[in-house]
Amino acid sequence: MDDQGFPRCLKCETGLLLPLSDYGRDGAPIRYKAWVCSNPECGFNIRIDNGEITLGRTIGQSYK
Repeated sequence: MDDQGFPRCLKCETGLLLPLSDYGRDGAPIRYKAWVCSNPECGFNIRIDNGEITLGRTIGQSYK
């Protein structure tokens, strides 16, 4: 962990895993829906979608 409490990425060991939040279908907040590596060259991520954990899915820009 770094001095801010974020864990190091176990894939690249350079970046930090940063939490991301989202909103559900009914507008309820979903805290820590995803964790992504801060190192753009690494791209490691963990997501929760409909109760399933997804590892390493390609991350892209959302245009909604």
